[in-house]
This record gives sequence, C-alpha cells and structure tokens, in this order.
Amino acid sequence: MKVKIDIEERVLHFKQPAGTSRGVYTERRIWLVTISDGERIGVGECAPLPNLSCDDIPNYTEVLRRFCDEVERTGELDTEALRDYPSMLFGLETALMDVRCKMEDGRSLLFDNAFSRGEVGIPINGLVWMGSFEEMRERIEQKLAQGFHCVKLKIGAIDFDAELELVRRIRERFSLHEVELRVDANGAFPFEEALYKMELLSQYALHSIEQPIKAKQWANMAELCRESPLPIALDEELIGVNDPDQKRQMLNIIRPRYIILKPSLHGGMMGVREWIDIANDMGIGSWITSALESNIGLNAIAQLAADIYGPHIRMPQGLGTGQLFTDNIPMPLEIRGEKLWRVHS
Repeated sequence: MKVKIDIEERVLHFKQPAGTSRGVYTERRIWLVTISDGERIGVGECAPLPNLSCDDIPNYTEVLRRFCDEVERTGELDTEALRDYPSMLFGLETALMDVRCKMEDGRSLLFDNAFSRGEVGIPINGLVWMGSFEEMRERIEQKLAQGFHCVKLKIGAIDFDAELELVRRIRERFSLHEVELRVDANGAFPFEEALYKMELLSQYALHSIEQPIKAKQWANMAELCRESPLPIALDEELIGVNDPDQKRQMLNIIRPRYIILKPSLHGGMMGVREWIDIANDMGIGSWITSALESNIGLNAIAQLAADIYGPHIRMPQGLGTGQLFTDNIPMPLEIRGEKLWRVHS
C-alpha cells in the first residue's frame, strides 16, 4: 500500500494538575501521525511519557520521521525494528489500521467487536489523582457519586498516614462488595518500608497495589510478591523489557498477581498481546490502561482491550483519562456511569 505520512506535534493542557509520586503534569506533548493512501486517512497517536518511556528521547521527531519514511517506502510496518520505540509503534499501528478499515461514512472500526460497534460499554475504574488530603477526599466523593464501583488512588506523594486515613474512610462507608479499591504507588515506597506499608493497607481489603517499589529491582519485587498480604500488579517494571524471552524471564522471577499494560509504554498493540499471552501461560492476570493519551490513543486502546478480553469484560480497565484535557481531540467516546462507550450517531 502506497502511503504518505505527516507528523504533527501538539501540546495538550490538563484541566487540573495531575499528580503522581514522580511529579505533577500540567501539559502533555504528543505527536499525531496521519497516513493517507490517496483516498482514505488514518490517524494514530505517539505519546511518550517524559522521564518514563523507554523511547523518551531528545530527537524523538527525527527518529519518528525515519520510521515514517520507511513505511512510506515499503508500505509496511517493521514491528521488530520498532520494539524499542513502543509509543511510535503504537501510533503507527493505529494509523495504519485506521486507514485500512476506514468506512465510506468516515467511521473507523479498528477492531470489529461489540464495543467498537457501540453495543456494549467497558467497565473502567475511577481514577483519583494525588493532591492534598481534602482534594483527594473530594475527588473520591465525586467518583463514588458518579457511580464507580472501582476506584484507583494514586498514593505516595502526601503523608502515608493521611493516605491510609483516606482508604479507611472509604472502607467505613463502603464494603469491598460495594467498592473495589486499587492503589498505585508509582514506585514510591522504599523497599525496606514497603512490606510494612502494604500490611497496613491490607486491613482495608484492597484489590491490589500497583508498583510499590521502583522498577528494576527484580529480586526485591519477587520477595514482596511472595510476602505481601496484598496482590501486587506490575506496571513501570515492564517498561523497556521488549524482548519476548526477557519478558518471560522477568515474570517467571517476580511472579506478580497482575500486570498492567499500556500500549504506549509496553510495546504497542503487538507488545501488549505478547505480554498477555506470556502472563496467561503463568496464571498471571492483567488489565489494560491508557497512559495520558488524547482521545485518539484512548479510542484505539479501548478497542484493543475489547478485542483481547471479549465483549463481557468484568475486570475494570484503566480507560477513564479521556476527560483530562481542556483541548482534547473529539472522538465518539463517552463515559456513562462506570463504563466507557463508543457512541454512534
């Protein structure tokens, strides 16, 4: 397929600062790749996260352009060459799928499934960003009022006792049968304190804790997975582990309860499928989340999740970030209650 590819760099602005233990985001830089075959147009999003993505490189635009030139020359995507550039791979995968499946009315079903057709919604967690105690309490109240039965709290930035108090307050009002609680430490706990803190958190019947300590401590993480009273989910740990054999080796050593997949960070659509296949072989659970992409990326990730897990997804996915930006890109996505839907007019 003969194609032409254009690259547009954009800066998106958060409606309110998004706080994690690694810092606070107020802006988000993305690259949109637009592929045309002369008749149809497909768009994908390349969105590396600063100081986190393995392809967060200073000459990002130049390298992305080289990969685009190769696709223009061959009409094909060299996924093996792009293994170490997951955000670029994801954007180009999306754009190529988009142009190939574009319908006459302009709609695009990247995957033909019940979610993509607007017949079912995907359950998602309500995400509560870090902030002061009162800010987080107010955000939790908002998520519960909106009807979310799964709430994910970013922890590790304010005083741990205050965060523990937030969790305690939720559990006083809602049992584990009414509200599923997940926490994401983003690697904030020192290894020496992690087990003690997880034991305190486990009093409140949490579903899981995400990345309690910093990545690349396989032996320490394996010990925590063996000893922790809380199920541990890996996220940052997966970044930069792009070779299939290394993926299997890492999961075999650490043996987490869950892995959390983000196409922009963990190998594009191809890499996410690899991770899930390997995890399934080991009895390790998984779910898929977005990574602060615009609606372009969110739309592709949600359709991918529906394709992988089927029309009756029970485990809430992390796909609620489409309302973060003041200048997001319009897409037929809508959150109704605790589900993400694709809307067709």
